Amino acid sequence: MSSNVLDQFLQHHLDDLKGKGLYNVIDPLESPNGSKIKINGKELINLSSNNYLGLATDERLKEVATKAIEEFGVGAGAVRTINGTLSLHTKLEDTIAKFKHTEAAIAYQSGFNCNMAAISAVMDKNDAILSDELNHASIIDGCRLSKAKIIRFNHSDMDDLRAKAKAAKESGQYNKIMVITDGVFSMDGDVAKLPEIVEIAEEFDLITYVDDAHGSGVLGKGAGTVKHFGLSDKVDFQIGTLSKAIGVVGGYVAGKQELIDWLKVRSRPFLFSTSLPPADIAACIRSLEILMESTELHDRLWENGDYLKKGLKDLGFNIGDSETPITPCIIGDETLTQTFSKRLYEEGVYAKSIVFPTVPQGTGRVRNMPTAAHTKEMLDEAISIYEKVGKELNII
Repeated sequence: MSSNVLDQFLQHHLDDLKGKGLYNVIDPLESPNGSKIKINGKELINLSSNNYLGLATDERLKEVATKAIEEFGVGAGAVRTINGTLSLHTKLEDTIAKFKHTEAAIAYQSGFNCNMAAISAVMDKNDAILSDELNHASIIDGCRLSKAKIIRFNHSDMDDLRAKAKAAKESGQYNKIMVITDGVFSMDGDVAKLPEIVEIAEEFDLITYVDDAHGSGVLGKGAGTVKHFGLSDKVDFQIGTLSKAIGVVGGYVAGKQELIDWLKVRSRPFLFSTSLPPADIAACIRSLEILMESTELHDRLWENGDYLKKGLKDLGFNIGDSETPITPCIIGDETLTQTFSKRLYEEGVYAKSIVFPTVPQGTGRVRNMPTAAHTKEMLDEAISIYEKVGKELNII
């Protein structure tokens, strides 16, 4: 018999979310997550995927994944520290380090796990963390887990960061101070001011930590935000995901050899969770090799991103200040945002509404993620549908 208290709690809060237009409905796909997808038998132009380079459906990755299953099976069979480290894991980590221009790297089961693992393995209750106010939820949770003092600074406000770094350093309260930022902010598409952040870090002896989930494969000719700014030797932690531009699943931390050695003996997701399966590892390795061999997919992504961005901006949509292919259409009102997304769906475009708590209340948006796999014809059709629905709802 279920608890009446729990039932009342769930019903009240679910009804509240639905009434405010904040309840998210999950739409299962009946197809691969490519440039077009099928939901409930309906084919849609897909503008909601993080599959930036189209590699999630790439035949080259599928081929090596199949071979890895035949050779190693479907699971690693243990945590990495017992006997769950396959030769494939070592090859993946060596490839990541080469890709990120660092001494070493460590692979995790997800990008979220990276932030839960790495922050708490190095920072503790005697330390402080300077965190951009728009950092990803996984960074926020990783900071909380560490029990360090969390000091939020205004988004990309270098004067605020410098003032708070100075105050934290001069207080003498903390053994270590870390500054954490996303490389690319996923909801707005803007890029962290890494040169200024590194300058402030050097001035106040801060540990530098960059989560480049949305920058790897996208900036720096694919190598990421840190490489884009030429700061590979200046950033202590480079965090990334293997599930977005790389097209598979997992995450990693790249940095100095001593850092990686420490994470392998002290980061809890590495120590207590079964490691990535063989097929995924092999696919990740091949994906990274493709990115290091050619910038073709990277260049096509940016071409498509610029094309969609111009089309939506010319129509009069508010696309914010994105500096990357991420293209938000900021609507504001949560209910109108969800209505807009629903009408796009009905007309043939899948662009998911993003509302509070993922973004601040009153800044609801539809986030568009053009990929290297989209054709100009698909983007033209999407822009035409945006125009129709935008005018219908008096958004433009």
